[in-house]
Amino acid sequence: MEQQPDAQGQDHRNKPIIKVPGAQPPLEFTGLKLGKPATTSAGIKGITTAFTHTTRYMAAGQAVKTMFKLNQKGGIDCPGCAWPDPDDERSKLGEYCENGIKAISEEAQKKTIGKAFFQQHSVAEMRGWSDFELGKKGRLAEPMVLQADGTHYEPISWEAAFEMIGQELRALDTPDQAIFYTSGRTSNEAAFLYQLLVREFGTNNLPDCSNMCHESSGLGLSQTVGIGKGSVTLPDFYEAEVVIVMGQNPGTNHPRMLSALERCKENGGQIITVNPLPEAGLQKFKNPQRPGKMLTGGTALTDLFLQVKINGDIALLKALLLQLWYEEQKAPGAVFDWDFIQEYTEGYEAFIADLKQHDFEDLVQASGVPRAQIKAAAEMLRRKKKIIICWAMGLTQHENGVENIREVVNLLLLKGSIGKPGAGTCPVRGHSNVQGDRTMGIWEAPNPAFLDQLKAVFGFEPPRKHGFAVVDAIKAMHEGKASVFFAMGGNFLSAAPDTEYTAEALQKCSLTVQVSTKLNRSHLIHGKRALILPCLGRTDIDLQESGPQFVSVENSMGVVHSSQGVLQPSSDALKSEPAIVAGLARATLGDKSRVNWEEMARNYDHIRDAIAKVVPGFENYNQRVREPGGFYLPNGARNRQFDTPSGKAVFTKNEVPGKQLGAEEYVMMTIRSHDQFNTTIYGLDDRYRGIYNERRVVMMNQEDIAQANLKSGQVVDLIGQYKGQVRIARKFIVVPYDIPRRCIATYFPEANVLVPVDAYAKGSKTPTSKWVAVRIRVHE
Repeated sequence: MEQQPDAQGQDHRNKPIIKVPGAQPPLEFTGLKLGKPATTSAGIKGITTAFTHTTRYMAAGQAVKTMFKLNQKGGIDCPGCAWPDPDDERSKLGEYCENGIKAISEEAQKKTIGKAFFQQHSVAEMRGWSDFELGKKGRLAEPMVLQADGTHYEPISWEAAFEMIGQELRALDTPDQAIFYTSGRTSNEAAFLYQLLVREFGTNNLPDCSNMCHESSGLGLSQTVGIGKGSVTLPDFYEAEVVIVMGQNPGTNHPRMLSALERCKENGGQIITVNPLPEAGLQKFKNPQRPGKMLTGGTALTDLFLQVKINGDIALLKALLLQLWYEEQKAPGAVFDWDFIQEYTEGYEAFIADLKQHDFEDLVQASGVPRAQIKAAAEMLRRKKKIIICWAMGLTQHENGVENIREVVNLLLLKGSIGKPGAGTCPVRGHSNVQGDRTMGIWEAPNPAFLDQLKAVFGFEPPRKHGFAVVDAIKAMHEGKASVFFAMGGNFLSAAPDTEYTAEALQKCSLTVQVSTKLNRSHLIHGKRALILPCLGRTDIDLQESGPQFVSVENSMGVVHSSQGVLQPSSDALKSEPAIVAGLARATLGDKSRVNWEEMARNYDHIRDAIAKVVPGFENYNQRVREPGGFYLPNGARNRQFDTPSGKAVFTKNEVPGKQLGAEEYVMMTIRSHDQFNTTIYGLDDRYRGIYNERRVVMMNQEDIAQANLKSGQVVDLIGQYKGQVRIARKFIVVPYDIPRRCIATYFPEANVLVPVDAYAKGSKTPTSKWVAVRIRVHE
C-alpha cells in the first residue's frame, strides 16, 4: 500500500509494490490459452474432469469408496458447498458434482507431508510457490512449529503445541488481545466447542468467513423478515413459477443447484438470470445423473438474461418494481398480493411513495439493462405469485450490500412470495457449514439470549461486549491491539481484503496458529512464532475413546444432518477439530474451566446434548440427527411468522448507488474460476469461460480495450486509489470478454490486494470485493 503524493493521480511506477514477500501468489505467467466460452455446463466433460482429479491425486480404491458415500444419507457431507441434498431419493449414480469431486480429491490426497518435507523446504522457498502448488503438496501429517527467527517449520508434539498456545493466551493483558477465526468447513460440534472455549476464555473475538461473504444477507434479511437465513426449501424450487438468480454463478460455485433449476423448468417454471457475465451453468445444463438428457443436448435454463452493470442491481430492481406498480394501477389487485401486504407487512405506503420519486428511464440507465428487457422481466412476474430470488456475493460484497438484499425482499413482499410453497428468499452460501457455524454461536456479536443460555448451562459468565469481525480483527492486529491469531480452518490471508495490509497485520502477532488439512499461504505469512495443527478431514474416519464418531452440519436451507468419514486417516498424528479444541482448553483454562472437555472429546454425543440445551431448535438433537436425512430447523419467515419488532415483514427504502468513476477508471469485481473453491485452487483452467492455464487475467469489454489502446494478450497493471492510498496489482493479461462497458473481472485471491480494508458494506462490514475502482496501465 502506498501513500499518494498528489492529487494528479500519478502512477507511482518507481515505488515498491509488494511489501511482504510471499503475501501474494508469484507474478509469473503459466501460459495463457483462450478458447470460446462454453454455453453448456456439466455433461461428459464434467464427468471426465472429475475422474481425472480422483485418479491423479487419490489413492487407488479410495475414490470409489468416497464418491458413493458423498452426500448420501448417513454418508459424507461434501466440503465443496452448502447446497442441500434432496429430501427424498438421491441419485444412485452419485449425488455430487464435478467440483465436489475436486474438493474430495484435494482433501483426501494420497501424498502426505511432515518432518522430512519441511526440513527440505524453507518458508522463504515455499512463499515463491503458487497457491495451486501449495495445495497439491499433500496432506499435513504432524504438528509443526516455526520458532522465532526460524527459517524452517519443525515437528512439535501436540502437548507442547497446546502448552505454547496456552502460555501465550494466559500471558495476554486481556482476552480481547486474541482473535479466533473460523472457516465454514468446521462442523457443528467443533464450532460449538470452539465458541464455548473462546467465551469461557473471556472474549467474543470470533470473526468468521460469513463476515466476508453473506453477512450482508444475514443483516438485510434480519431487518426485513426477522431471520438471517433463507426461507425456501429444495422442494420449493420444483413448484416455483419464476426463479430469479442474481449475482451468482451456480455452474461453478454450486453446481448441484442446476438440478433443482432443471426440475423447475420441467415443471413449467421460468428462470431470469441477473449478472454482469453470462455464465455457462445458467444457459444449458447436461445433467450427469440423467444420461438421456446428456445424449439429447441437455436442458436450456435461462429464459431471460439481464446483463446488469456491476452494482446496478438496486436500479434494476426498482425499475422492475416501478413497472409492476404501473401495471397494478391498470388492474388493481391483479399484480400485488394485497391480502399478504395488509396482513403481514408494514411500511408499504412509505416504500411506494419513495419508489414513485424515481424516473424509470434513469433507473434503466443506471442498471445497464435495456428497457425492453426490464419490461419483459416485469411481464414474466406480473401475474406470478410463486417467486424465488437466489443470490450470492454479487449482491452482498458492495457498500450497499445490505440494501441490495432489502430491495430483493421488497419485490417478494409486493408479490406475497414469501412463506408459501414455491416462493421465498434464497441466499446461496458457499462453504459447507458456514450457516451452521453461525447457528452454533460463531459470531462476534452474539445474541444476549444465547449468552444467557450458555451461562445457565455451563455456569460461567460469558463476555457481553461485541468482538472483532474480520475487518476489525485485521485492523486490531495491525495496530497492535491483538497479538494472538488462531484459525480453525481456512486460508485467512488469501480470503481477506487488502492482502498486503492483512499480511503486515499477521506478521505483527506474537503467535499465529492454523488448524489445517493441507498447506496454504496463511502458513507462510505468520507471527513471530507459528504453529500448524493438522486435523482430520470430512472423508476421514474419526475414532475417539468411545468409538467411531460422526459430526453434523447445516446446509443453506436449514437442514441439519450427519457426516461420517470412511477413509483411514493419512497419518496417526492427526486430531479431530473437537479434540484440538479440548486439548487447547485444557492447556489454557486448566482447572478453572466449568466444562468437562475430556467427556466432550471422548464422545460427540455429549457435545450434541449440550447444544440441545443451549440452541433453540436442537431439542432431542442426538435422536433427530440420526434420522436419515436429518431435520429442519425452525424458520419463522417460512411460516409467515416474522421475528421483527412489529411482528410483520418490513418494506424498506433503499437508495440507488451513486458512486461515480473517474475518466479513466473501471469497476473491478473479483470472481472465482471454474477450477477453484474459495481460495483453494484445483487447477489453472476456467473451462466455462474459455480461459486456460492462467489466472493472472483481466476480463474487459472489447470496446473498452480498443478505446484504451490496449489489445488482447497485453500485460497491464491494475491501480486502485482509495482515501488517498494507492494499491497496485501487477502483471495481468488483457482478455476480451462479454462484460458491460467500464466493468472488468479478475480472479481472487490474485486481485485481493486491490480491495481496501476500509471499503465495506454499511452495517455488515462485508468487504467490497465486487466494486473496486481501478485504472489500467501498460506494464513495463
